[in-house]
Amino acid sequence: MDRRAFVADSLSVAAAAKLPPTPRNSAGQQGSIGTVHLLELAEGLRSLYHLDDAYGGGDVRSLAVRHLRRVHRIINTSSYPDTVGRQLQLLAGETAEHCAWLFYDADDQDTARRYWGEALTKATMLRDPSLEILVLASLSMQASHEGRPRDGYDLARAAQERAKPFGSPVLQSLIAVREARALSLMRDDKTAGQRLAESMRLIERGSHGRPAPEWAAFHGQAELDYAQGLLYSETGHHHAAVGFLRAALAHQDRIYGRNRALYRLTLSRGLAKSDEVDESAAQAVESLDHLAEVESGRVLRRVKEVAGILGTVDAACARDATDQLSEYVHARGAA
Repeated sequence: MDRRAFVADSLSVAAAAKLPPTPRNSAGQQGSIGTVHLLELAEGLRSLYHLDDAYGGGDVRSLAVRHLRRVHRIINTSSYPDTVGRQLQLLAGETAEHCAWLFYDADDQDTARRYWGEALTKATMLRDPSLEILVLASLSMQASHEGRPRDGYDLARAAQERAKPFGSPVLQSLIAVREARALSLMRDDKTAGQRLAESMRLIERGSHGRPAPEWAAFHGQAELDYAQGLLYSETGHHHAAVGFLRAALAHQDRIYGRNRALYRLTLSRGLAKSDEVDESAAQAVESLDHLAEVESGRVLRRVKEVAGILGTVDAACARDATDQLSEYVHARGAA
């Protein structure tokens, strides 16, 4: 069975096990929604988080969109008390936000922006600060990715202001990384370094404050190492970047398959730019084992970048790695 078929089967299992049917009464009309249904819908969204962590956004997004449609249908066709209605609306916002993330990871930025807009509308309507923080931080990440670092910085600052009352050092650390990334792209390297140092101090105090929301569970030492590696890469200090990128890969939990693939390719890029061609080629080839399980537009973009860099190097190992990466890119295009 190939990776796509395996993921499709995993999605089908998740859908069957986690996403509830709409209840009906004896007259055939859709019935009342209660706490049990909310919990089942929330568990469906949680299963989508786990699948994304392992496989990336490409194959998971279609199920996420269907899950959001189901939540919308229940909101608009079922009966429930106001307290349940608020939770359904919040779940719709959280699911829309996750759809946005999945399309962002698949490198479909226009669709991602549309879903983040829907999620932000829900957060505003419900006056829910946690969802608002999540969306603002996500939009900051997207803005930096798209080459709009000033927007990225302003969005991260807005998220940080809303996060302070929560008293969660881990959450504040995550947002500070988004600030640092935007500042680095703005070529304000000094302030970027200061924000990243503050992010590291915050994560060290994580056990002394309120816990971070569930969506921020991925943030930890691996993310900080990776952010520091990117910061050094942006400033041309590739030898320094390599040490942090190695650490990021070492610290990254194996359940995050997409991130491990991205980290290894980024390490390969840093090694190539540090003239450590043999190891760069070896890391690039090793990443192919992870890529066989991942469907992510961001990762595919990094594959093409590494293949382009190694393709300029006159060495047998670089040529071999380039051929294998190019073959992978060709196969993904034909899929």
